[in-house]
Formats: sequence, C-alpha cells, structure tokens
Amino acid sequence: MANNLKTKVITGIVRLSYEHVWEPASINGGEPKYSASLIIPKSDKKTVKAIEEAVEAAITEGIGKFGGKKPNKAALKLPLRDGDTEREDEAYKDAFFINANSKTAPQIVDRAVRPILDRNEVYSGCYVRASISLYAFNSNGNKGVACGLNNLQKVKDGEPLGGRTSATDDFTALDGADDDFLS
Repeated sequence: MANNLKTKVITGIVRLSYEHVWEPASINGGEPKYSASLIIPKSDKKTVKAIEEAVEAAITEGIGKFGGKKPNKAALKLPLRDGDTEREDEAYKDAFFINANSKTAPQIVDRAVRPILDRNEVYSGCYVRASISLYAFNSNGNKGVACGLNNLQKVKDGEPLGGRTSATDDFTALDGADDDFLS
C-alpha cells in the first residue's frame, strides 16, 4: 500500500519544521518515530491538489478499515491542515502543513540526489522536497488519513526555526589576553 502511486506524493518545495529526521523521537509519550512537519505555501496549488487527491485515494483504499463503506470526510481526521487557523507562528502564515512520520529513517539527499550525512545540513527551517504516502487508519475510535514520511531532498537553506542561534553568532574567539574574563 505504501508504494501505491495514487497515495504517494512528491511535494514541491516545502519548509521543514519540528524535524526529527536523524533520530526518532517520542511525541506525547508514544512510540519513538522519525517525523517532520512540512509547511506548504498556499500558493503551491500543485502540491496541495496532489495531497488532496492522495487523501481521497487513501480513503477509498481504506474502506475496509472504515467498516466496508466510505465515511463522510467531515467525520475523519485529515492530515492537511491550515497554518493560518491552527498555528500562531509566523512560519505557518499563508501555508498549509502536514505532519509526516515513519518508524524507519528517511533517506536524506541533496539536490544532486547524493546522501547527506552531516546532520547540521538538514534542520527545522531549511527547504526540502518530501516523498510522503497517505494511508487510512482506524485506531482506538480515531478514524482518518495519516501521512507517512518516506524520503527528503534538501533544496536550500532557510532561517532556522525555533529561535536557535549558532555558536558563531553567540561568541567571539578568545585569546590568552581574555583569560582574566574567564575567572
């Protein structure tokens, strides 16, 4: 199912947020997973349309999980969300977002599709293309469509999110004459 072309989407250029793509992290005490929030500009109508079509395909494919009949979409938890109404964060303004996760590590490549091994290269705030897969779920009374994280391709750097600064921004080099300052 994860490789079904109807439910798989390669996004346009999106911004990575809340990324846990190098090490799995537990969200709200759950099983540790690799994950990221993908911020999609509302102007990227092609990606938005592809995700909406994949959601429809996932619902159709998942009819068995919904008791054998297609449920009303309004009754389902859907993955594509509106950043203007759900986030008070400037990075999500004029954007949709989708949270994607996986039990296995995504492959991460550069523009030339070469593996990125330096963990500092991919961070919350950089821009990527993402390979995601949409699938139906029905678990503990929750029904909907979830998003699996397949792979990432870094496209360009961006302003880091989360207020993190670099050490070179915080400090200046010290020489021996500065040792009095250190005591």
